[in-house]
Amino acid sequence: MSEYKISIDTQPDSKEVNLVDKQLHEFNVCKIGEYQYIPLILFLRDSEQKVVGGLEGFMGLGWLHIGTLWIAEELRGYGYGRTLLSAAEQEAFKHNCFNAYVFTYSFQAPEFYQHLGYEVFGELEDFPPGYRRYFLKKRLTKKS
Repeated sequence: MSEYKISIDTQPDSKEVNLVDKQLHEFNVCKIGEYQYIPLILFLRDSEQKVVGGLEGFMGLGWLHIGTLWIAEELRGYGYGRTLLSAAEQEAFKHNCFNAYVFTYSFQAPEFYQHLGYEVFGELEDFPPGYRRYFLKKRLTKKS
């Protein structure tokens, strides 16, 4: 019988990381069929084309994942975040994504998402210590 050892690599070989990712992808394809994730990036720019906000996420398996939504501090409260999120939801809907999800912290914007129709489906206490991490989702419609 072979002996197996766990190694911890803080700077792993990209080929080995790709091997693990590829193997999991192949397993998933056997269960749910071929799929892919499509990046979705939106920017808010000022009159000089400087980026003052943006949304980064991806679309796949019928879901929009919002990874990052940021608006320059001096522009918060003017509806730019809502506009970016709505544009992302509409683009995702065009790509047959009928749901969206996001993770956010208690010191960030859980109320922002809830105000826009997202509902909390999970939370972790003390993540990071003294705060909470919220997991929210929303059913998308043509006019989300």
